[in-house]
Amino acid sequence: MQRCMLKLSLGVIALALSGTDVLLGQSLMPATGLSGTVLVYGNDSAILESQEVRSDLPCTVAPVKPALGFDLKFHSGYEVSIPLHDLAGSGNVLTMIFRVIPENGKDSPTYFSQRMRVPQIEEEASGSAYLHGNFDIGEGTYKVDWLMRDRAERVCSAYWEVEAALPPKDKDLGLLLSPGLARSAGTEDFKDDPPVERVQGEPALNVKILVNFAPLNSGDTVLQATDTNALLSVLRTIEREPRFGRFSVVAFSLAAQRVVYRQESAGRIDFPALGDSLRRLNPGTIDLKALGQKHGDTEFLADLIRKELGGKDHPDAIVFAGPKTLLDENVSHDELKGVGEPDCPVFYMKYNLNPQENPWRDAIGHAVKYFKGHEYTISHPRDLWYAVSEMVSRTAKLKGEKRAFGAPSQSEAQLRPGR
Repeated sequence: MQRCMLKLSLGVIALALSGTDVLLGQSLMPATGLSGTVLVYGNDSAILESQEVRSDLPCTVAPVKPALGFDLKFHSGYEVSIPLHDLAGSGNVLTMIFRVIPENGKDSPTYFSQRMRVPQIEEEASGSAYLHGNFDIGEGTYKVDWLMRDRAERVCSAYWEVEAALPPKDKDLGLLLSPGLARSAGTEDFKDDPPVERVQGEPALNVKILVNFAPLNSGDTVLQATDTNALLSVLRTIEREPRFGRFSVVAFSLAAQRVVYRQESAGRIDFPALGDSLRRLNPGTIDLKALGQKHGDTEFLADLIRKELGGKDHPDAIVFAGPKTLLDENVSHDELKGVGEPDCPVFYMKYNLNPQENPWRDAIGHAVKYFKGHEYTISHPRDLWYAVSEMVSRTAKLKGEKRAFGAPSQSEAQLRPGR
């Protein structure tokens, strides 16, 4: 029996057949001409306008309810299944076109399109091919008109509504997409953010961020996309804070026991460079020297804390971030005592989707507690927003108190003679 799975996202298609992966792109359909309209193939336009449900290309479409991600965007989409025998043969091409129409902007639909080549499939193939599409939206109610056709002009079409709404307690969250907007799902996880307008008239805050890029599930040997996206959302939320002006980043893997990427104090986080380094990371690989150490992960963490908290860079705040990580042995108080007391507040943003399952403090949390730091559990988007807001407030308050009592700022200390 031949087995096949087709996986589609609005940014990337991952097509898997007999162990072969093919990546193709998907994009918004651009408006053309002075009228700003989107050109759609005549028959496709007629099907979308008629709202006729077609199934001459048999498929089943299930809408995906919008969910707010850590990136403060609503993620929606659909799941499609097609019997393999209906795709049998070679040279077939699937073309998907759909539009997302906001309830309060029916004259402003957003169109998406995709062409995907189907690998050769035998006539007697059984089972189904599965396609998953994703798109991002702002708050509001939307109508989705969707169709898919093959080279023989067989069509499958479906129509549905989705609603994206924040609960009352989350209305103060700053969503990144305005109401009524639809965009393709992010396919460049490590692309740079747009410039942020920093607060003027007061000293900028300098933050050092130490991120443990590791799977949330300790049984996983590779980073899952959901874990990577959550940790990147932590970094992006910190970078978007207007009161932060300088960023140092240390990306490490406690599982692999090594520092993966380092960025010294800069005006923004270099996400493309971070992505290049992380793509070379294999969390399931540990060097032979580390394997020979009984508690190598604990020793690695202790050494990292000594170097980064006991350094000479003097940030205004030090932030650990990463999934909850339990080690066989925590860093001892004697080793932490040797670091000295940091001259800035220490925070820990612990990514943990199910905190009730294991309420115990992990290895990094143990060290942060020793330094009288503040730990936040990040299980929902609101948790991240609240943690960053409180972290900035605490950091700014402490820096203001230091200046009031005559303690030099980081920039002033670095300019002193003899440094």
